[in-house]
Amino acid sequence: MAHLAATTDTAEAAFAAFIARWRPSEGGEHRTYQMFLTELCDLLGVEKPGTVGDAYGFERRVRITNWDGTTSAGRIDLYKRGCFVLEAKQGSFKPAPEHPTLPGLPATRSGAGKGHGVRGSKQWDDAMMRARAQAKRYVDALPTEEGVPPFIVVVDVGYSFELFADFTGTGRHYTQFPDTRSFRFTLDALAEGKIRERLRKVWEAPWDLDPSRQTAKVTRDIADKLARLAQSLEGTHAAKTVADFLMRCLFTMFAEDVRILKERSFTDLLLRYKDRPPVLRQMMTALWQDMNAGTAFSPVIEDAVPQFNGALFANAEALALNAEQIELLVLAAKADWRDVEPAIFGTLLERALDVGERHRLGAHYTPRAYVERLVLPTIIEPLRAEWDDVKVAALAAATAEDLDTARDTVKDFHRRLCALTVLDPACGSGNFLYVTLEHMKRLEGEVLDLLVTELGEQQDALELSSHSVDPHQFLGLEKNERAVPIAEMVLWIGHLQWYARSQPNFKAWPKPVLKQFGNIRAADALLTWRTVELVRDAAGKPLSRWDGISKKPDP
Repeated sequence: MAHLAATTDTAEAAFAAFIARWRPSEGGEHRTYQMFLTELCDLLGVEKPGTVGDAYGFERRVRITNWDGTTSAGRIDLYKRGCFVLEAKQGSFKPAPEHPTLPGLPATRSGAGKGHGVRGSKQWDDAMMRARAQAKRYVDALPTEEGVPPFIVVVDVGYSFELFADFTGTGRHYTQFPDTRSFRFTLDALAEGKIRERLRKVWEAPWDLDPSRQTAKVTRDIADKLARLAQSLEGTHAAKTVADFLMRCLFTMFAEDVRILKERSFTDLLLRYKDRPPVLRQMMTALWQDMNAGTAFSPVIEDAVPQFNGALFANAEALALNAEQIELLVLAAKADWRDVEPAIFGTLLERALDVGERHRLGAHYTPRAYVERLVLPTIIEPLRAEWDDVKVAALAAATAEDLDTARDTVKDFHRRLCALTVLDPACGSGNFLYVTLEHMKRLEGEVLDLLVTELGEQQDALELSSHSVDPHQFLGLEKNERAVPIAEMVLWIGHLQWYARSQPNFKAWPKPVLKQFGNIRAADALLTWRTVELVRDAAGKPLSRWDGISKKPDP
């Protein structure tokens, strides 16, 4: 233990010296970036560039295809096959009247005034955006057999890093990683262990940072526990009653883990009364009644409870549980529900609640990559093409010092984004709708980042709680009545996860937390009818038909 502490202290001291050494740097990056990145690799404990030929090194040559069909030579500042393309720039610290420092960025100081603009200015921000675009052109120019690197890294030498990720494998959807708030970090952030570990993984194991891969196992484990609990309850309760009860339980677990409710409030409730099942049942019912109505103080958890205005808690009745069932609920509650992946959770939950499908739990669900093959080209790529045009127009207006026009141009696009509706006519448990929601939230994050960071819009003026991409835009039809409430819940969990990530200064959840939009409906997308009439035989007895599940031996 003492040796580990000493090693950690040595690493901290080395990074502190590195930060102090490079913090004053400014000017032309080509004189410094290779030395900067080589020293960084040494400190991160990763292989230094230039030792694996074209697979990993500085100044990797590529042929870029231009818009008119001609080609030109390009050199990637730093490339590692299967990991990243890195583009280096270097700004300056000297403040200049024509390039005012933007709010929210570190204050500038006097210096040489060279490089790609004063750090924190519009000129510098534009240079960083152009660097990202240049890196994307290099990705497109790589030989097909080398594959697409999951990361683009933009570095202002001695000042900042920006990370953009595309885990689709197409190289067409690089977005701010891990989110809008923290994709850019300064040199000083290297003092944090989690930032260093993130960079180390970008260098050596980038796919480990794919959120859907990280959360898949957690999601399967949770669904397995819920399946066992559902099976134990089905002997005494109808399937729909069990499904509704479990969805109230799991959303309450999610709510405590993301701090909508007091931390561990539901878990502690289960533990406190697990030896007194009748009391636990009453306390769970009382808590859900408080969640449905909202209250400034709930005696059950000794804290305020916001209003959940959806239909989820309209029926607040808890089921009677035995000791074994309570223990399964406790195990599910102890999982970290922040790590649930909505894109697969809906399918697994649907199977957990379906006797006929339970044997396939965790074995088969539509992989996220397959979902994105449909969602990206049909919805997201056209939106991003439009957004690229909007950015060009807005930045041109800003350069001409017409900030009002620049802001209005971006706000108009944001309004259109928030008014777009998406229909899945056979939505199942909502996987396709959720993935679409997530990608639209990522795009919305970039839109708002441009408004606030570059165009100086006040965050409060955006009124995000009333004007944002949210579940009401995602419509679904589904014949399986059990899947309908699951799809609604999947969308809400995904939306609330992104709500917290997209708020630069997160203070409070929306009021009410849930809304009853009625956007997922139990219906057949191809057929409609007013009444259902049974077919009867000559004696008036209803004729039977195969239910698609039951089986018996052929006589």
